[in-house]
Amino acid sequence: MTIRVLVADDQSMVCAGFRMLLSDEDGIEVVGEASNGLEAVDAVTRLQPNVVLMDIRMPELDGLEATRRILAADAAARILILTTFDLDEYVYDALRSGASGFVLKDDPPEQLIAAIRTVAAGDALLSPAVTKRVIAEFVRAPRPSPPRELDDLTEREREVLRHIAGGLSNAEIAGQLYIGETTVKTHVTHILQKLNLRDRVQLVVLAYQSGLVDPAGNR
Repeated sequence: MTIRVLVADDQSMVCAGFRMLLSDEDGIEVVGEASNGLEAVDAVTRLQPNVVLMDIRMPELDGLEATRRILAADAAARILILTTFDLDEYVYDALRSGASGFVLKDDPPEQLIAAIRTVAAGDALLSPAVTKRVIAEFVRAPRPSPPRELDDLTEREREVLRHIAGGLSNAEIAGQLYIGETTVKTHVTHILQKLNLRDRVQLVVLAYQSGLVDPAGNR
């Protein structure tokens, strides 16, 4: 199946660059572009992309509010935020808004392409570098009460969740816990179902908000 991508960025050269990069990739098609958040919201409705590459700073409606509106209309939408480290203050809000991952604008092309494929497959992408900065924000933010559903997790599921919050992949978690990768995937599926969450990014948010993982690094 071809992955349909919408690029939302107010810099025409950025949009052109992404279109050129992705045009050579098998199974990926840029179906549209948007120069502001309002256009992005409208384009998602019209074009039904599988993945939206969303810049944060855009005129008329910024990428954060556009993300909120898109996900309010379609909770299954997959949005990959385009960011730079000088916009770190927005990353935390984008996570809470439901973004499925982040890509740095100066990341190598192969990382961008891998990120699009990962998010389109229904997984989430949160690089270790971005994770550390998000954790720093959680240290400053007040914590809400933990959801009751956390009590439904088994001890093994809590272990897996802590490792997810630490940025580990399924393969890395399997190595840490001496279990098979398929078993890890099963645990992740059960955790998502029990907590009524859709992807790993939301798991990371909940793990730190609930205090299950200590932002200082003590698990």
